[in-house]
Amino acid sequence: MKHIVILSGAGMSAESGINTFRDADGLWEGHDVMEVASPEGFLKNPDLVYDFYNQRRKQLLEVHPNEGHLLLAALEQEYQISIITQNVDDLHERAGSTNVLHLHGELRKARSTKNENYVIGWDEDLTQVNLDPNGHPLRPHIVWFGEAVPMLDEAVNIVTKADLVLIIGTSLQVYPAASLYQFAPNNIPVFYIDPKPAAGIPSNIHLITKGASDGLKEFKEQLKSLEF
Repeated sequence: MKHIVILSGAGMSAESGINTFRDADGLWEGHDVMEVASPEGFLKNPDLVYDFYNQRRKQLLEVHPNEGHLLLAALEQEYQISIITQNVDDLHERAGSTNVLHLHGELRKARSTKNENYVIGWDEDLTQVNLDPNGHPLRPHIVWFGEAVPMLDEAVNIVTKADLVLIIGTSLQVYPAASLYQFAPNNIPVFYIDPKPAAGIPSNIHLITKGASDGLKEFKEQLKSLEF
C-alpha cells in the first residue's frame, strides 16, 4: 500500500471556522503573538494566556470537520496515510483520520509546567489553580515560539518513508515545520494545495491553487491517473 504523507496547516481548518494563526496585521485574535504564544508571555501574564487558550478551546468545541478533513480521512481506504499537522485542533481525528502527529501541540490537552511528559486531556477552562499530581501548575499543551518541537524527529522520519507528499493549507513560513517536505525521498511526487501559495516554490512541486476542500477534490482526481 502506497504511503501518502500529508503536511497540513491553518488553511486546512479555515473552512471549519477556525481562524488562521495570524491576521494580516500580525495579530492573533487581537493579541501580539508573543504575548500569548511564548514562554515569556506566559511568565509575564499567565492569566491572559490561560484565557486566550480557554477561548480557543471553546471555539474548537463548537466547530466541526469540513469536507477537506473528511476527504483526507477517506484516503485511508486506499492508501497508508500519515498526517503531520501544525494545527492544534483535533478536526483531523474527528473526521476519522487515525494516524495524526501534532507538531505544535493540542488544544484539548494540558501539561505540567515542570514535567513536559505529564500530558492529560482537557476540555474545561484551565487556570493557575489546576495542578499536576506533584502540585505544579498545568499549562496549555502548545509548543510556543522559542520552544523545542519535540515531535520533529518523528515527523522527519515519517516524511523520509513517503511515496507521495501532500502539503495543504500552510504558508511554508513557520520553521522548522516548513522544511519538512524537503526530507522526502528524491523524485517522489509532491503536491501543494493553497489558494495563495508561498513564493519561490520549487518547479517540481505540483501546485493546486484552491482552498482545502476544492483542492483535495482536484488532487484525488489527479491521484487516479498518477503512477507512483
